[in-house]
Amino acid sequence: MELSSVKIKVVIVDDHPLVIEGLKALLQGNRSIQIVFTCDHNTTLRNYLQSNSADIVLLDINLPDISGIEICKGLSQEFPNIAVIGLSTYGEHSIVNQMIQNGAKGYLLKNVTENELVKAINKVYVGKHYYGAEIQEVLANAIFQKQEVKPRLTKREQQILKLIVNGSTNNQIADKLFISPLTVETHRRNLMKKMKANNTASLVKIAIEDALV
Repeated sequence: MELSSVKIKVVIVDDHPLVIEGLKALLQGNRSIQIVFTCDHNTTLRNYLQSNSADIVLLDINLPDISGIEICKGLSQEFPNIAVIGLSTYGEHSIVNQMIQNGAKGYLLKNVTENELVKAINKVYVGKHYYGAEIQEVLANAIFQKQEVKPRLTKREQQILKLIVNGSTNNQIADKLFISPLTVETHRRNLMKKMKANNTASLVKIAIEDALV
């Protein structure tokens, strides 16, 4: 079925009336998109969705009763056929990443143009993902930064790091690798320096998060 022959039902969730009116103005001329409901609270949204259908939810992050990140998670679990597009002034990687992990199919900043907003809705409606140009840059930069800070470890350092993560002490590591405890301690300090860890706990955390073991 062609997109032009259907009405994509869109719900807007935002606590700023001017934002809602602005989005309505951007979309009102599009014949394939219909704004079926607007609200500013999670409870109101859920009450509506319990008895009405929708295809897309344009979801703000900062709302009065609960974070849009939590709402996104709940919608993905309870209404898996409804696609969520985050729409916010917040473009930080941590927030965008949380929305993606909680099931968002797209993310846009509120300075979005009409063309990009319509494009995002159409893409997400047919099962694809869509992230605004600025958000794509944020995600790409995060990947590159992670690659840049990932330390290069020697084979011996990798062996010792794996044993540290497994909870082995310096003496236990020394016995397993047939080296002295002093050598193990030297390697441990070098690992902490390379990985910018303040203590063993943070060393283990970084190793797991960066998939170094």
